[in-house]
Amino acid sequence: VGGRVLTVLMDLITEYLTYPDNEFGDGKPGDGRPEGSEPGRPGDGTMAELVDVVAATDRMLAAVSAMRADAIDQLRVRSEREAATRAPGPFASSPFSTDAAKMARRSLVAELACALRVPEGSAERLLVESESLVHDLAATRTALQQGEISYRHAKALMDHVWSLPKDARAGFESALLPDARKLTVAKFDGTARRAREKAHPDTITTRHAKCITDRQVQLVPARDGMAWLNAYLSAADANSVYERISGAAQSLQGADEPRTLTQLRADAFLDLLIDGVAPSGLGRGIRATVNVTVPVMTLLGHSEEPGHLEGYGPIDPDTARRLAGHAPSFTRILVHPETGAVLSVGRNRYKVPKDLRRWLRVRDETCRFPGCNRSVARSDLDHGKEWHEGGRTKHDNLAHLCGPHHKLKTEAAWAVTHARDGTLTWTSPAGREYTTEPATRIDPPPPF
Repeated sequence: VGGRVLTVLMDLITEYLTYPDNEFGDGKPGDGRPEGSEPGRPGDGTMAELVDVVAATDRMLAAVSAMRADAIDQLRVRSEREAATRAPGPFASSPFSTDAAKMARRSLVAELACALRVPEGSAERLLVESESLVHDLAATRTALQQGEISYRHAKALMDHVWSLPKDARAGFESALLPDARKLTVAKFDGTARRAREKAHPDTITTRHAKCITDRQVQLVPARDGMAWLNAYLSAADANSVYERISGAAQSLQGADEPRTLTQLRADAFLDLLIDGVAPSGLGRGIRATVNVTVPVMTLLGHSEEPGHLEGYGPIDPDTARRLAGHAPSFTRILVHPETGAVLSVGRNRYKVPKDLRRWLRVRDETCRFPGCNRSVARSDLDHGKEWHEGGRTKHDNLAHLCGPHHKLKTEAAWAVTHARDGTLTWTSPAGREYTTEPATRIDPPPPF
């Protein structure tokens, strides 16, 4: 059966690539294929047509992922059924014997791992994910089968759903699926994380208190004499560490510095940990500057609603209050307890450019190119309509772009249109449109 299914799928893909103007090749042979083009190749279609081919193939991969989940779960059910009816083995009474169901599971995991050439841990996760999609998250499975979301989107949703009580999962899935259909995996994961905080019955204070005891640092060997040093810390502490080494790295950049920013971060991290401060004075006086959004009632101690740490997401109220009240390097942003509207960003926003930059940082939070998650701290403010073409230095003509995407906009014919509410509409060289929304919707600053 698997071989026949694979053959049919390959035929569909080949047919679609051969006739790009016909959805899955439902026209007559030759339709949509430029004269003289080779069978089985996209030929000389326009960029937009070729992008459509790629998108259609991706939808097909999503549908195949749903099919795989069905097959894996059927395999699980068959394995459990056979284990339940199997006669005890000759060593069933041995002190080293294992429960029949557990042994069947381990055997199935090993079988899958061998067949798919993946580690057993990955095979086990596939079993769990497939069971969840088929039996617990039917709407997610349907969206996957119809090519509306990718398997990575489904995995991100499952990771958050599994941490919720069973009676809260259906509502969470229903609320988040529309976002999965329109956001990148990274953006969707951030949205789902914030939604999970609201849906979870336990307060973030209770959960944070449990998780903080799991903080740790791990050394993971890698190839060629290298290793990974991983630290599991509170969000506030991890964010501060990363911002500090980034600031230290950026202070070393210059025309005569051959190292990349990524290499400089690694070197700054090493120097600060091993030597405290390098002989050159690396990092001296540099402190992380981070935006933390704190609901007014949380700040006053009358609410346990989470704060929001820029670049991460929800943080427990005790940490939010500490950062807002005692850390001068953090910009305090107060929000209305019911509407969530921004009430203040520290002081009057009238002057340009400093206050406008602060306002735009709160609005954008990340690079505004579709799918990019680079922090505004490492991005430029770009004029949507270029300054030399008459563009104004105004909130509805400015947005943060990281270096690579700033260059892409300038040199690769990507065009962007600004809406007054901060929404950006990007037009690609192929003529396809993509929309990005601001991280925080706030009223425009006073006129200037």
